[in-house]
Amino acid sequence: MRAVTGARRRPAGATRRLVSLLAVLALAAGVAATQAEPAAASSFGQAGGGCNPYVAGTLIPVPCAASSWSGGGSGVGGVGGSGVSGASRGGWAANTTETPAVTPRQLLVTAFGELRIPHLTPSTAPPRGHAGLVGLPEWFWMSARDWHARMVTVTAGPVWAAVTAAPIGLTFRPGVGLSPVSCAGPGMAYKPYEPSTAQHTDCSYTYLRSSTGQPGNTYQASTTVTWLVTWTGSGGAGGVLAAALPVSVGIAVPIAQGEALVTSP
Repeated sequence: MRAVTGARRRPAGATRRLVSLLAVLALAAGVAATQAEPAAASSFGQAGGGCNPYVAGTLIPVPCAASSWSGGGSGVGGVGGSGVSGASRGGWAANTTETPAVTPRQLLVTAFGELRIPHLTPSTAPPRGHAGLVGLPEWFWMSARDWHARMVTVTAGPVWAAVTAAPIGLTFRPGVGLSPVSCAGPGMAYKPYEPSTAQHTDCSYTYLRSSTGQPGNTYQASTTVTWLVTWTGSGGAGGVLAAALPVSVGIAVPIAQGEALVTSP
């Protein structure tokens, strides 16, 4: 267990994400609680990387382990996609012939607690810190290296549970109450060495007014990645924990008014 030695104020986005994650964790705990089985908790960090689950207050001496894995690939992540189906499930066989008194639904709570869903920072065109122009589209996209599923598996003897979070959508909110723009994937990277007329993306937004007069003379925009969170377990267990879990990152977008160039005949 890690000791917390200090306190610091969370930014608003992190607080909203924590509330969302706690809601999903409560759902995971509810899945376990609805079964006619005692609740379980696990403690990590013991010698050898194992853990001993407690069931109804009794220590079950079954070696177990948590393994975190993230797949690669540039496509839209999902269960069974972006390499998720090839994930390794860690753990050791029990040193006893008895079936461990722990269920996949109980291990689910621990697996979800170990899952880390990242805040993905977008790339933009024009690049961050450079002003765009009124009437010209602002491109936004996520790196293909980041657009993949994350998975954590927890095992206790022959029993296991795996939680997977896969990105399924990207939304740009331009700020000041303007309507958002959504796309199904990570977006298309802008290629500065190619003509803009030869490129197209569904992940862009066109501002019709400059950002002059806005806080910091920029639009306080944000991008939100929506994650599908599912789980599977031994014995055919599994289900959906969150069909659309949003994780947002704020960005400042400066927009300048284009100036017409007039030349004498």
